Amino acid sequence: MKSSSSILVSIIIITSGSKNYLWHCINSIKAQSYPDLEVIVIDNSLNPDSSAKIRESFPFIRLYSNPKNLYYGVSLNKGIQLSHGEFVLCLNDDVVLGQDFISQACKGFLVKDSVGMVSGKILRMDGLTLDSTGLFLSFWYSAKERGYGQIDVGRFEKSGFIFGVSGAAAFYRKKMLEDIKEGEDYFDPDFRMFYEDLDVSWRANNRGWEAYYIPAAKVFHVRGGSFRPDYGLDAPVARRYLNDELHSDLIKNRYLAIFKNANLFSLFIHLVPIILYDICAWGYVLFFRPKVAKIFLRNLK
Repeated sequence: MKSSSSILVSIIIITSGSKNYLWHCINSIKAQSYPDLEVIVIDNSLNPDSSAKIRESFPFIRLYSNPKNLYYGVSLNKGIQLSHGEFVLCLNDDVVLGQDFISQACKGFLVKDSVGMVSGKILRMDGLTLDSTGLFLSFWYSAKERGYGQIDVGRFEKSGFIFGVSGAAAFYRKKMLEDIKEGEDYFDPDFRMFYEDLDVSWRANNRGWEAYYIPAAKVFHVRGGSFRPDYGLDAPVARRYLNDELHSDLIKNRYLAIFKNANLFSLFIHLVPIILYDICAWGYVLFFRPKVAKIFLRNLK
């Protein structure tokens, strides 16, 4: 395989125009030590003035403005279709890349040809709190970000294999995305947002692809910056800060990921933990957020 520094990397950023996140994100891309990049921005802001400002400020990017908010998964599908890179880095607009992020993260793809996903060390903006050191499938079949909310005391300084990669800064081999896509879709459009990264990781694992963690590749993330109110940024227990529609999506998408990717034997092994998780999740909804249950039932089809 040729050296990673000679391979085109496509960077796809999904933005809803929230605050000035996109500007900080793109400026961190401009500062990358990696030389061969293309940058694609998918704009879901529905604001022509915002789109014009992006074009004026960053003439080197390729901008696609959606006529309606297509949410994360469908927007990524559009970006990947437009991309030319052998590797594809999918970003939320509320992340800032460390200067050597791409140079370091590309080393993960060189470990084995079967590595189709790479995660760096994702930190909160304080640089002290971990956001994710790899995506895992929990015992009760929910998405688990390793190290989430913990202070970085050096526990995750060793590179190694993981289950999958967080959607905040998900680095993929294009060949893997082509291998696992469903029809014309790399990301399942039924997910909109939440669990779309676990679904991709799970599908990839089922087809023999692997994920690798590189702690030297650092990225900084405002947890929930694109959809939580300010008082909920970086706060634990994300569902408390979601509106009712997104909360319903969070519940639905976990079921969808399980039904799509788990086999009967694994479901049997994890049945009790899954039920316990659902008792807690639905108990919270029925006592504190009953409107979420109504939306879930309305959209059950």
